[in-house]
Amino acid sequence: THPWLLDHAVMGSVLLPGTAFVELAVRAGDQVGCDQVEELTLEAPLVLPEVGGVQLQLSVGAPDGSGRRAFEVYSRFEDAAADEPWLRHASGVLMEGASAPSFDLGVWPPAGATPVALDGLYEGMAGLGLAYGPVFQGLRSAWRLGDEVFAELELPEEARSEAGAFGLHPALLDSALHAVGLGGLIEGADGARLPFAWAGVSLHAVGASVLRVRLSSAGADAVSLAVADGAGRAVLSVDSLV
Repeated sequence: THPWLLDHAVMGSVLLPGTAFVELAVRAGDQVGCDQVEELTLEAPLVLPEVGGVQLQLSVGAPDGSGRRAFEVYSRFEDAAADEPWLRHASGVLMEGASAPSFDLGVWPPAGATPVALDGLYEGMAGLGLAYGPVFQGLRSAWRLGDEVFAELELPEEARSEAGAFGLHPALLDSALHAVGLGGLIEGADGARLPFAWAGVSLHAVGASVLRVRLSSAGADAVSLAVADGAGRAVLSVDSLV
């Protein structure tokens, strides 16, 4: 039912991308009136079997005194026995009261930015064990300006009709993360890096198939993201991704 997932292979296994957990968390927040994923920590990869599917469970707790709700994501194989335990893949906190976006990427590319060559980028990733198929090869252009990286991304034509089925297509957001290694935003970033912990994630608009992204350092092993559509209007903000 989701053939695009086949384009996300890590070390020979098809994994549900970390950005898909973000999508699930945002959607769960919508259901309970929470407009920000305050935190999301990925604890175990969700490996998709070569044959068959998985059962997925996302549970959201009652609000605490400040309106925050804990959530957890679990899975097990679809043919699991009724008493088979569930494996927890992620946990975090949803909250209400997200701030309005304060960025605008209407001027594009930013004045004074220097283009970054992308030749061989995906071949190099494949050599590290990150075998991305066409839907996940969304990075089209990139620039550096000071300590920041700016990138332009789009879904391939055959996948654009799917964009409206998501808040933000996980493959497109995943492609934005491929620009992290282009500007020295993370020290010693040799080898494959995968998303681990997200903080302050707010979705401002849905259904984008073309993105503009600004990536900045947010501390050790962390970046922040300002994500806009093809006209520069805010789509998503991420305070920190480790």
